[in-house]
Amino acid sequence: MGLCSSKPSTKPSNLSIPSREEEPKPRAENSDENPPSAHSNGEIERKQQPEKDPQEIGKRSPFFPFYSPSPAHHFFSKKSPALNSSSNSTPRRFFKRPFPPPSPAKHIRAVLARRQGSVKPNEAAIPEGSEAQGGLGGLDKRFGFSKNLESKYEMGDEVGRGHFGYTCSAKFKKGELKGQQVAVKVIPKAKMTTAIAIEDVRREVKILRALTGHNNLVQFYDAYEDQENVYIVMELCEGGELLDRILSRGGKYSEDDAKAVMVQILNVVSFFHLQGVVHRDLKPENFLFTSKDESSRLKAIDFGLSDFVKPDERLNDIVGSAYYVAPEVLHRSYSTEADVWSIGVIAYILLCGSRPFWARTESGIFRAVLKADPSFDESPWPSVSSEAKDFVKRLLNKDSRHPWIRNHSEVKIPLDIVIFRLMKAYMRSSPLRKAALRALSKTLTVDELFYLKEQFALLEPNKNGCISLESIRMALTKNATDAMKESRVHDFLASLNSLQYRKMDFEEFCAAALSVHQLEALDRWEQHARCAFEFFEKDGNRAIIIEELASELGLGPSVPVHAVLHDWIRHTDGKLSFLGFVKLLHGISSRTIAKVQ
Repeated sequence: MGLCSSKPSTKPSNLSIPSREEEPKPRAENSDENPPSAHSNGEIERKQQPEKDPQEIGKRSPFFPFYSPSPAHHFFSKKSPALNSSSNSTPRRFFKRPFPPPSPAKHIRAVLARRQGSVKPNEAAIPEGSEAQGGLGGLDKRFGFSKNLESKYEMGDEVGRGHFGYTCSAKFKKGELKGQQVAVKVIPKAKMTTAIAIEDVRREVKILRALTGHNNLVQFYDAYEDQENVYIVMELCEGGELLDRILSRGGKYSEDDAKAVMVQILNVVSFFHLQGVVHRDLKPENFLFTSKDESSRLKAIDFGLSDFVKPDERLNDIVGSAYYVAPEVLHRSYSTEADVWSIGVIAYILLCGSRPFWARTESGIFRAVLKADPSFDESPWPSVSSEAKDFVKRLLNKDSRHPWIRNHSEVKIPLDIVIFRLMKAYMRSSPLRKAALRALSKTLTVDELFYLKEQFALLEPNKNGCISLESIRMALTKNATDAMKESRVHDFLASLNSLQYRKMDFEEFCAAALSVHQLEALDRWEQHARCAFEFFEKDGNRAIIIEELASELGLGPSVPVHAVLHDWIRHTDGKLSFLGFVKLLHGISSRTIAKVQ
């Protein structure tokens, strides 16, 4: 629901207003007719939208957003709702045969239709939770925003229109900013036909108020309302969308120009991740340039699908845009890493002009995303540097630590919220796993150590080169906005309480802040692991019985430890084997336990 627009036109239907409701209604799931506006290889192409011909509607580019805050759990659960009825379930609803696995595309379309209030009675999915309570007439559409918009702004022409609202230009009438142009997003309350849609608007304004102080974040001025509309006032970005800039360059960027764009995107996304905000709809349409100048600044917009997320929290809403959605979102378990995946898709498009995951249907796109195997063989990838290709691959592995952007003039590595999650996991690890992580940290390359050195410096170590709980708290406070309070990032420091009584030097910080998952995705992972095991053998490995290992790993009495851990220990000397060492780095997962039970 971004507000910046830069395309005044007499044909608003050809404009792309970043809005979650702007896209055409998706086609039937299995129909291969009328494919999206893209070449068969997924090459980006924006075509003008037809105005009247209904046969052409299916050819629109399907950058549709979707959202599922309340998934139809009855359909996904192993038990029929009829067997475990509740006040929110349909009584005595039996199926003659096992319910087929649902198509994610069908479910998303159903929720989108319900959200827009365009569902016919027989098309709606079973309502759940708060959706099943009361009718539309009981919705409270009072937001508590100011009601004096016209006294402060002189409204101008409409500059764009989407399904959920439209955008106008406006000017300040008085004060220091008198005459300055802004963008006003007008959202008709009549369109807010569900409680979810109302909450989206409320949360978007809350996030925009809370997030302040970054050069690559669109500036928010205020929100207003009257009986008919909600008005969100933000800066007017006149340079157009990143997508249009890509198209104007023939479909792709040079490496140097792509690097300049990616530095800005990574900086601003890291900023709101640190504040505890996940965007969930990052795509080229949601980044606008402030002016037509080639070197103008890029601004992140459209927080209509964004949410606050605590550092340890996992979200399960299906939300985003089809081509850019992360596998973790489709699996309904994700946090800020979903945004990093989307940035990887944007980087892929910038460098080659094609989408990494493309199909004729929404379900086909989701299958390609879940497969997560984009091609780097077709033109122009052979002419792209290996560093740039590796950068994209790392982003698609949710890893933004890469030297490709390190030497850019504007790069400024921000404090990474992921570091705190990794430190918490390390602090709670057993002594044996800490020893294994220390051994692995000794194998890190200069490039990998560079990022950790920058992060360590941001935590403001003392003169002796050590960090403490207090220095971490001060580093967070220095970077805090009101959003950080909402996402309770400071409460997360309680998990690092042991640093209150001791210090952590850089060597231990490397062990605590490295990501085994990200290292494992590298081509040289086997070399890393073998070398680390040699260090572990010299200093850390010891004879251990299965019961003691189970205790170190925190396994309960219900876990069949001999079945789970039998191949972790060498029979010759009772020490951890190489396989056991690698598994120890990852820790025991519930999936591993389930396999042997």
